[in-house]
Amino acid sequence: MSDAAPYDIAIIGGGINGCGIARDAAGRGAKVILFERGDLASGTSSSSTKLIHGGLRYLEHFEFGLVRESLKERERLWAIAPHIIWPMRFILPYRKGLRPRWMLRAGLFLYDHIGGRKRLPATRTIDLTHEPAGKALKPGFATGFEYSDGWVDDARLVVLNTLDAAEHGAEIRTKTEVVSIRRENALWEVALNDGTSINARAVVNAAGPSVLDLLERVKDHQRDPDEAIRLVRGSHIVVPKLFDTPQAWFFQNPDGRIFFAIPYEGDFTLIGTTDADHKSGDPVKASETEIAYLCEAASAYFRKPVMPKDVVWSYAGVRPLVDDGSGKPEAASRGYRFDIDTDADGAAPLLSVFGGKITTYRHLAEGAVGELSRWLPQLAKGSWTANAALPGGDFPIDGCNRIEQELATDFPFLSPTLVARLVRQYGTRARRWLGKAKTWRDLGTGFGHGLTEAEVNYLVETEWAQTADDILWRRTKLGLHFDATQTEALAAYLARK
Repeated sequence: MSDAAPYDIAIIGGGINGCGIARDAAGRGAKVILFERGDLASGTSSSSTKLIHGGLRYLEHFEFGLVRESLKERERLWAIAPHIIWPMRFILPYRKGLRPRWMLRAGLFLYDHIGGRKRLPATRTIDLTHEPAGKALKPGFATGFEYSDGWVDDARLVVLNTLDAAEHGAEIRTKTEVVSIRRENALWEVALNDGTSINARAVVNAAGPSVLDLLERVKDHQRDPDEAIRLVRGSHIVVPKLFDTPQAWFFQNPDGRIFFAIPYEGDFTLIGTTDADHKSGDPVKASETEIAYLCEAASAYFRKPVMPKDVVWSYAGVRPLVDDGSGKPEAASRGYRFDIDTDADGAAPLLSVFGGKITTYRHLAEGAVGELSRWLPQLAKGSWTANAALPGGDFPIDGCNRIEQELATDFPFLSPTLVARLVRQYGTRARRWLGKAKTWRDLGTGFGHGLTEAEVNYLVETEWAQTADDILWRRTKLGLHFDATQTEALAAYLARK
């Protein structure tokens, strides 16, 4: 056992659930440490469809509680992170021979009314033959339903929760793997891959798809039959943009599945997702079959055909879903549950998180910390995250334009495109690394597409970035724009730091 004073909670997993729990617990006064074997959000939490949504399709599977919970969280998250979350209108075209109009109308009416919608616009029926958005579709689509949901920069949501946890006293260790966990004298000893160990009063297993693998590293842990997950892979493709209008699309497929087509990074369209059972240990990537499926599905709707050769990037994430015995992977529940294991005396709890989705992460974290309050009285202070802004989000939900105008006035050498990116990424905290710069040169070396030495240094020193991938694909979304030479130059700079 380590001689150092024990932590209250050791959290294993640097995805959205683990980092959300770290933020909530640290903000209630707990001494928290979080371990992530890779980079923050390097797994499932950066491989989503980038949506804060209730899950319209879950209504078909009668998951009314999950949809209600998600819809309630939708506007809460928008309010605490208006820089990285913003409203988006979605268009669901009626397609003859699939779900009837009455079913779509009824589902959207319920969607509008069961979740406490306040600020987001309600659903409306539109004529796609006259709406500008309809010009992107093939002839034959006349009726559409336009409804509201939200877009999120998923990886930055993870990073900002982690940053807030750290600012409340949590210790964050990335690139650190937990090799074993054992109880001794009502404490946990967590052994790490660098040969050191720490002690904690409680452990949270938020390892996502690896939740069961981590339990195998717990000495003398007796597996419960209920400790089961279903790994479902969701794949996405990115292609040159297929439409110029701001709305996203929600499409039905003849096989009963749905997919989205979403404006992405200005020049692109994001299309996804698939639902395929995934075997632990297999590569997590979009297969040729999945890519072809998404291309064929999109081509059934858009005037411009989508071919596999058009795909500029593809990615996949594995969702660790609660195994509810559903036949089809798309029907598996997106809900979550906690399993708590204690020692013979009812001490040293191990809380494992099964399932979950980005939209419900904050509520999940609140529930997990509430469970642990039975062993850690300081956690009983009560919830606080519902109304506390995430770093950089301390402005009204309709205040992005004002923040952009102020930044453009104070830093006139920044292009409008760059100003918009910085506000969408950092919010009010962009000024922390822009400092007193008067010219572009004051920000140091430029790596391309507005990424400068000053920004890179901030990401390394403040946001745990270490590699070019950390910066280009998770802290920013510039990986789609950088070429190989620019990426190599950034990697060489980081290697010198």
